[in-house]
Amino acid sequence: YIVGRKKDMVISGGINIYPREIEEVIAAHPAIVEAAVIGVPDPKWGERLIAYAVKSETYDITAEDLKSHCTENLAKYKIPQEVYFLDIMPRNIAGKIVKFELSAVYTRHADATEKTNNGL
Repeated sequence: YIVGRKKDMVISGGINIYPREIEEVIAAHPAIVEAAVIGVPDPKWGERLIAYAVKSETYDITAEDLKSHCTENLAKYKIPQEVYFLDIMPRNIAGKIVKFELSAVYTRHADATEKTNNGL
């Protein structure tokens, strides 16, 4: 059975990965208020997992801490390769997280990083 939105499914290395399970594991950490996981293009695997999270004001956590939490609770292929923290998640009028906006944020960030690394 597909849990969550079918279009959210990420295919990495030929394996279907449903972000909802990963989001639930990340959100279960006491330092995290909410989380969203998206797939972004990857030349080797097809897609790779990127996690966005909103931190609780009472805890402090790093991206590496959150990856360690995922390592303890998820299969290796479900661990996000990158973790980013946001102040708030982008939402639509119905209150659902708008994942295509997270993809756009990632693309802008990746483009800026590439330009910096290329000396532009």
